[in-house]
Amino acid sequence: MTAPSSTSLNTLVHTPLRPFGRIVEAPGGINVADIPVETLAAWTVESRVLVLRGFDLMAKQEFADWSRRWGKVLEWPPGEVVDLVVEDNPKNYLFASGDVPFHWDGAFVADNPRWFFFQCLDATPAAGGETVFSDTTAVYRDADPETRERWSRVSMTYTTDKLAHYGGRVTEKLVSQHPATGLPVLRFAEPLDPNKYKNPVSVEVDGVDDPEKFLAELASLVHRREYCYHHEWRSGDLLLADNFSLIHGRNAFSGPTNRHLQRVEVI
Repeated sequence: MTAPSSTSLNTLVHTPLRPFGRIVEAPGGINVADIPVETLAAWTVESRVLVLRGFDLMAKQEFADWSRRWGKVLEWPPGEVVDLVVEDNPKNYLFASGDVPFHWDGAFVADNPRWFFFQCLDATPAAGGETVFSDTTAVYRDADPETRERWSRVSMTYTTDKLAHYGGRVTEKLVSQHPATGLPVLRFAEPLDPNKYKNPVSVEVDGVDDPEKFLAELASLVHRREYCYHHEWRSGDLLLADNFSLIHGRNAFSGPTNRHLQRVEVI
C-alpha cells in the first residue's frame, strides 16, 4: 500500500466539535486505510472523538482487519464486529429503542479496550438515538482537591447477567489513569433500574457513607452539558473514540428507526 502524500492529507478538512471532538472530511480519493494509524490515533487522543466523513464504508471483514492494525481486536460471541440495531424483542437494553446510560466499553472483560470504533451503515434522520460521550478527563480536571481526594478512595462493583455478549461481575477503582496521556480518568457506569431496563447493571459503591446519594451526584455531574458531545449519526460516518477518556451512552429513539451501526473494540 502506498502511503498518502502530505498533499493528499492536506486536502482533509478538519472541523472542531463542541465541547470536544473533531470531524475530518475527505473530498474524495482517500481511503481511510491509507491514513497512518499513528496519525489517526494522535487525532483521536487529542480530540477524544474523531468523526470521519467522505470515506468509503468497509465490508465487515475489512472493518475488522483494518481495526487489527490498531491492536488486538476483542472478539465477542457474535464475532469481532458487533451489529447494533434495534430489535423487536431484545434480551439487552443495548438493542432496545430506549436510552442507554453511561458506561465504558469492555467493563466485563479482562483487558479493557483502548479504542472503540463505529461505522454507520444506515441512519434515520431526526429519529433521536444520538450517541452521547462524556469526557471524564475534563470532569476530573474541574473537580476541587477535596472531591478528587474523596474519589480516590472509591471503588465500584458492577454486576449483570450474561444475556447478550457480555456479563459477569467486576470491581474497578473510580479513578484510573489514561495509558497514553497519564491523565486521571473516571471509570464509571451508571446503575440501571431493573424496572426500566432489560438485562440491568447493578452498582455497589465502596468508600462512601451514602452510596445512593454519591451515585446520583456523580451521574448528574458527568451529564453536564460542558462535558458531553451528542453525535447525530449520518449514513457513512466512521467514528473513532478513546475508551479511556470517555464514557458513553445513547439517547432514546424518538421514532421508528432503521439505524445500523457496526462496532469494533481494540485492546
